Amino acid sequence: MFNAATYRATPRDLALIAVFTALTAVLALPTVTISGIAPITLQTLGFMLAASLLGFPWGGASVALYVLLIVVGLPIGAGGRGGLAVLTGPTGGFLIGGIVGALVTGWLVDKWGRTNPILIGLANVIGLMVIVYAIGLPWLGWRTGSGLFAKLTLGFQFVPGDLIKVVITALVVVTVVRAYPAIAKRAPGPR
Repeated sequence: MFNAATYRATPRDLALIAVFTALTAVLALPTVTISGIAPITLQTLGFMLAASLLGFPWGGASVALYVLLIVVGLPIGAGGRGGLAVLTGPTGGFLIGGIVGALVTGWLVDKWGRTNPILIGLANVIGLMVIVYAIGLPWLGWRTGSGLFAKLTLGFQFVPGDLIKVVITALVVVTVVRAYPAIAKRAPGPR
């Protein structure tokens, strides 16, 4: 069972959370809109990198901070949007799913390690694709008033790009771990 009191963020943890929040904000700005509702961005790449390198719960904290900054009005969401309307709008489920998915991905990467790109990729597919889609697509259907089947078919446009982001994340994590082995040797769980 998760006990928040056992997870104490060091100044280094807080700095890394802030750095990955800023990285995600920068990656979210360039957008391509195909469907007219949900833009394609590199925001999820930021989520994946944060979760995979920071682990549980700090990767999720980075994504949660990013979402909080959007809600309070900073224009750092996809395409430079900000405000509560971003979270309550059609794509808000993807942001909520990103927090949950980053927590799951971080936990899996902590458990499986950061040296095998296939396991890193699998952790990201489970946490930041399956979970994000499972929360984001029904939310999108609910907020737009369209059926779930229509939104599932819409969701398929994101799969190729997200798989490319998974590969990039796995390669970056393995490279960072080779350059900075202390990341791979972090003990999973409470520090």
